[in-house]
Amino acid sequence: MTPNASSASSAPSRRSFLASTAVVTAAVAGGMPLLSACGGSDSGSRDGATSGKAAEKLLPTYVASTVAQPDIPSKNGSSAGYTGKVDLGALVASVPDKLGTGAPFKIMSPFWGTPPKAGCAYYAGLDAAAGTKITWQNQDGNTYGQKLGAVLASSSIPDMVVVPGWELVGKIANAVTAKFMDLGPYLAGDKVKKYPNLAAIPSDAWRMGIFGGALRGIPMPSAPASSIVPYYRKDIFDKKGYEVPKSAAEFLSWAKEATSAKAKVWACGDMSWSSGGIFGVRPSGSLGWNIGDDGKLTYRIEDPAYLEALEWTRKLFDAGVVHPDDKARSGDAGQRFTAGQILVFNTDTSAWYGKTAEQAQSNPEFIIEGMDIFGADGGDPKLWAAQPAGIWSMIRKGASKATIENALAAADFAAAPYGTKERMLVDYGIEGTHYTVKDGVPVKSDLGNSEVLNAWGMLSAPAPYYAHPDFPDIARKQAEWQQRMGAFMKKTSTYGMNIVEPTRYANLSSQFEQLELDYVRGNRKLSEVQAAISTWKSSGGDKLRDWYKQLIDQNGSGN
Repeated sequence: MTPNASSASSAPSRRSFLASTAVVTAAVAGGMPLLSACGGSDSGSRDGATSGKAAEKLLPTYVASTVAQPDIPSKNGSSAGYTGKVDLGALVASVPDKLGTGAPFKIMSPFWGTPPKAGCAYYAGLDAAAGTKITWQNQDGNTYGQKLGAVLASSSIPDMVVVPGWELVGKIANAVTAKFMDLGPYLAGDKVKKYPNLAAIPSDAWRMGIFGGALRGIPMPSAPASSIVPYYRKDIFDKKGYEVPKSAAEFLSWAKEATSAKAKVWACGDMSWSSGGIFGVRPSGSLGWNIGDDGKLTYRIEDPAYLEALEWTRKLFDAGVVHPDDKARSGDAGQRFTAGQILVFNTDTSAWYGKTAEQAQSNPEFIIEGMDIFGADGGDPKLWAAQPAGIWSMIRKGASKATIENALAAADFAAAPYGTKERMLVDYGIEGTHYTVKDGVPVKSDLGNSEVLNAWGMLSAPAPYYAHPDFPDIARKQAEWQQRMGAFMKKTSTYGMNIVEPTRYANLSSQFEQLELDYVRGNRKLSEVQAAISTWKSSGGDKLRDWYKQLIDQNGSGN
């Protein structure tokens, strides 16, 4: 069974640059207020957040799952870990009776890769098990925002739509309240007990599903602890006698020693994702706001750590220790890592297992290890918690009762915990068709690899966990790494709040993505970054600060 973890591309972008948290939550936005005082002057806009007591009465009752307790429980905001094999012949159903009635409905969801054909064995098998009849409208995940915006602006919306947090900007954010229904009558309080797997989703994740003063989003929970890992080639480190760096200066010194352009070996890829954790930079988006010890509310780009992280990342490029293709933002850093062309690269926790499994047969000496994030000066790092959910599935307003109940049945099936028949079906498909069992471990067939992809898994998920029956030690390493990093985790003043900024500020920070990419590569000057920060303040940043201060004053601080 596979982990509930998000994936990341190899090139840092707006959604995750300098974020020490999961990619899907680095730029998370969303949510509308109950508090009209937080609203701006934008016509029809309902911006702000719902939290505190106002949110509590909207939430489903939490009922923890008792199926397959983890070997490594969640700690410090980490995912749980399962290191033992599950008896596949003795799997239990988390919900003995089918909740779906077979009423047909349509789902639109982002999809990375080539979607399987309608009516394929995987879709047919899941429908039969869940009692559903789903028509999937899978859209290219890389351009999903464009399609989502067009669909929400039209009069024809699928019955259920997956909405990623990073797409909740501008008109899309404001369309959520207008286009999607309040699920409170079906899920609030004890009503959720009809759907046991949804009831087992942590309350913090459900709180992120409140939009426009109503529970509209079924969340995909995520671990607040750091998910961006600086990976290193332990096999090569051991062979060369390299010590793992423990400060920013040590890393640069090691990188110069390890790089040999003549031998086509460079120390690292673009380290922008990790530099945020090393220097303590807050994530982008709403999580970037925080009240400091001095009582002042600032945004991430105003923190001296922001420029310090950029300057350190630039030093790596200037020293020639970053692979040329990473500088050009071309190709796949993960492939360069497995080929030994770079010895360190950063991406999310899923690569720990993915790269291990990928190289197991062709490169048995390959060992990928996660470097603990260090503080820039060699002390403890200052890491920031990710939001506890950043992707939601939502049901359109006007959907029939049968459609609503079947959509919720599908979401409940998708949220089944590890060690259940439902989880096995979602993650592996049908035995004999999509996988076989070897030594007690499920192994996907070619058909399984082409059909059992990211469709059902986007509807919802259980509390985050790691489990790899074929490489159980990787699950242990992932969970324990997050536990160690979580010990240094802090929450910003906007943690746990699902916030939509007034639309007049929607593009205020848009210039920084390209500016950051250009600066660290030596194509822009530090003075230009400083000027952009000043412009941000004068063109709306200071007013946005006042707006956030009012929101925090009325809702309370997230930390």
